[in-house]
Amino acid sequence: MGMSVTISAAREQDAEQILKLQYLCYQSEAELYGDYTIEPLTQSLDDLTAELARGHCLVARLGDEVVASVRGCADAEGTARIARLVVHPRLRHHGLGGRLLDAMELHFTSDPAVRRLQLSTGHRSEGNLRLYRSRGYTPVATEQAGPRLRLVTLEKAAPSGAYAASA
Repeated sequence: MGMSVTISAAREQDAEQILKLQYLCYQSEAELYGDYTIEPLTQSLDDLTAELARGHCLVARLGDEVVASVRGCADAEGTARIARLVVHPRLRHHGLGGRLLDAMELHFTSDPAVRRLQLSTGHRSEGNLRLYRSRGYTPVATEQAGPRLRLVTLEKAAPSGAYAASA
């Protein structure tokens, strides 16, 4: 390819590329669960733009192309929820998803109010579950999200004192 992948904060003008990437990436999830009405496939550009304005979004770029993305937001109780980690199918299995997840965790754990990191995935999404477990997440809940889909919520504690200044 000749270019390296760079990770940066998403810009408002990235919303359309992120939505198209999300649609492409969630096709395999929809097929896995036999449900093409899952929310990532039905989200509108306006909804995505509003979501980006409310939280934090990182993208990975190969040149000008957005090839991976992850979003998240922290609540008042100290939980940072990480969502919609997607990597273009042609770039999967090269560590890009892990790099994006690490960068998002770093963003949230730099805030001392964040005490835990949380994310969710489908119960049959073995690759996602394997990645999250390898990063220290453990299942804390399951929820029936559709006739064939159970969402598994995984969580880990944010590192405490990792960013505290020393005297």
